[in-house]
Amino acid sequence: VDIERSVVLEEIAMRDDDPSDLVFDEFATALHGDVPLGRPILGTVDSITALTRAQVHGYYRRRYRASNFVVSVAGNVVHADVLRLVRRFFAPGDGDPRPVRTGDDTTVRPSLPVRVVGDDTEQANLVLGMRGLSRHDPRRFAAGVLSAALGGGMSSRLFQRIREERGLAYSVYSFTQAYADTGQFGVYAGCQPGKADEVFALMSTELDAAARGGLSVAEIERGKGQMRGSIVLGLEDSGSRMTRIGKSELSYGEIIGLDELLAEVDAVTPELVAEVAAEVLTRPRCLTVVGPFGAHDFDGAV
Repeated sequence: VDIERSVVLEEIAMRDDDPSDLVFDEFATALHGDVPLGRPILGTVDSITALTRAQVHGYYRRRYRASNFVVSVAGNVVHADVLRLVRRFFAPGDGDPRPVRTGDDTTVRPSLPVRVVGDDTEQANLVLGMRGLSRHDPRRFAAGVLSAALGGGMSSRLFQRIREERGLAYSVYSFTQAYADTGQFGVYAGCQPGKADEVFALMSTELDAAARGGLSVAEIERGKGQMRGSIVLGLEDSGSRMTRIGKSELSYGEIIGLDELLAEVDAVTPELVAEVAAEVLTRPRCLTVVGPFGAHDFDGAV
């Protein structure tokens, strides 16, 4: 336990030294508050230091049991051989797996609308976002297309407006993350500290424009192409295929085929994207900034 504790503490230190990683953990904390989704997955120095062997062992005994396992395999294997090995090494567990939560909590305001973490860095890191859709919402594919059109590649709205046309950011993109009963939608930018105000204003402007249905049909079609390409390219190796089918079984209780996934993306219409944008992008926003700033620098930003 002491060895593993030191490894995790080192990972926390590495995360804290990388502002582009730290800003996303801080964003989750600001958006969700003091709940599991709002806490850093690595833990904190205090929480990791306080862990005892008895706590780690108790957690293992409660959680790591056959009734909670999904064994996912991809590659040059024989199905019958995999089943034989699983039955050999994993004894049947007692108790039922925890039920999947399928609610969609979108009413809670951000815990801290503006969160500034002062850090003496040469680059400002900004995340502006809001609660998104859960992974069980049938409109999640439309949310993915919206994100791809807004900031999913070099032809996306945010990349063109902020980096190509004005040269204000080193990196800018949008993202969406879906969980069991909620989600998050956001925009990230890394820029010179002196340009942070202008970049933030443009991020806000483009989110507002998209919420009003400002994305063109051509942009949405490019977003669909970007999303289709990401899905296919993400399954080029056995490890990625193994991860996908394992996550599908854990999250949905079924494995959605590649053709079905691509069909869901193809079925997204401009009208549905506009509907999702109008709902999600008008929700209360949260801004998180890591860089050489003080809290007063972004007072009243959102």
